[in-house]
Amino acid sequence: MKLIPEIQQAQADIRAIRRDIHAHPELCFEEQRTADVVAQQLAAWGIEVHRGLGTTGLVGVIRNGNSPRTIGLRADMDALPLQEANAFAHRSQHEGKMHACGHDGHTAMLLGAAHYLAQHRNFDGTVHLIFQPAEEGGGGAREMIKDGLFERFPCDAVFGMHNWPGMPAGSFGTRAGPLMASSNEFRIVVRGKGAHAAMPHNGNDPVFTAAQIVSALQGIITRNKRPIDTAVISVTQFHAGDATNIVPNEAWIGGTVRTFTVPVLDLIERRMREVSEAVAAAFDCTIEYTFHRNYPPTINSAAEATFAIEVARELVGPELVDGDVEPTMGAEDFSFMLEARPGCYLFIGNGDGAHREHGHGIGPCMLHNPSYDFNDELLPIGSTFFVRLVEKWLAPA
Repeated sequence: MKLIPEIQQAQADIRAIRRDIHAHPELCFEEQRTADVVAQQLAAWGIEVHRGLGTTGLVGVIRNGNSPRTIGLRADMDALPLQEANAFAHRSQHEGKMHACGHDGHTAMLLGAAHYLAQHRNFDGTVHLIFQPAEEGGGGAREMIKDGLFERFPCDAVFGMHNWPGMPAGSFGTRAGPLMASSNEFRIVVRGKGAHAAMPHNGNDPVFTAAQIVSALQGIITRNKRPIDTAVISVTQFHAGDATNIVPNEAWIGGTVRTFTVPVLDLIERRMREVSEAVAAAFDCTIEYTFHRNYPPTINSAAEATFAIEVARELVGPELVDGDVEPTMGAEDFSFMLEARPGCYLFIGNGDGAHREHGHGIGPCMLHNPSYDFNDELLPIGSTFFVRLVEKWLAPA
């Protein structure tokens, strides 16, 4: 592993920043203190800082030489509405809020790279350090783009990274094409006619009808889309009635849809409405259908994925880089940036949880888990990777 010595020497300082952020988690669009910490560090290192994109997002700019070439590096800053189970010294000081997805570590890794890049500037061009709010459901990437992110801070390509529990610590995984799925929510309200439960023939039962819709929706997955097109429809909510002896007037079901491509998503959204309306009509009920698209699929451009894989292999060795990693049906709002610019999103292995200090909660060190903690051994690895991306992308001609 070819880590940059100066970054290794600064690991304790970057770890202290990471743990300070972990102890003071902030939810989406509330990352004021976190943004203050980031901005103060960047300014102290002589880096130009621009704030207020996407509410609490900020961009640091490092220029060197005369080349017009640019690169964007992104880290997310927000925490989750989750009660932390850990009891170590840097546990959350805010009840009901926790860095359970490692965004504290992502921010720290980019800060470590920023410090080195500002000191050495072994590149020709401009680096845009993108510290993004509200990845956890708020669409902070989309909001930064709406605020002119790429017009004000042009990026020939943009790169991001997420820690991944279960992968060996310090390993990398990515692929060209779809890496993560789109995230979408639906709600189907079924309206019928209530009746006494002992005399259901006097009404039109929305509960029975909704149950048929739940089953029928799976036919879209097995019979409407091509078998080679991966997609998931999961009904996760079913609500109806207040009494055991009354058929209610309405029921509703809700859940999520995940796909790797927009055409498949278009098909599923349309067919869900058609199937639900047809099933409801068969039982003399009606529906109200709502479908909300949250995040598009995260799709890496081929050239940038190949580039990132090469940089990772040079850093940690080919045996620790999976260039065709299995995609996940989880979602990530870095997808909005990849819709706007070429780029690549990668996973960096967080290990199996053995890194956690005394006082960690019972349970696995998985994402969105109250016993999770970021692996600080990744800090110099992630920071060095970001630096090498910049130096290779903006290598002097």
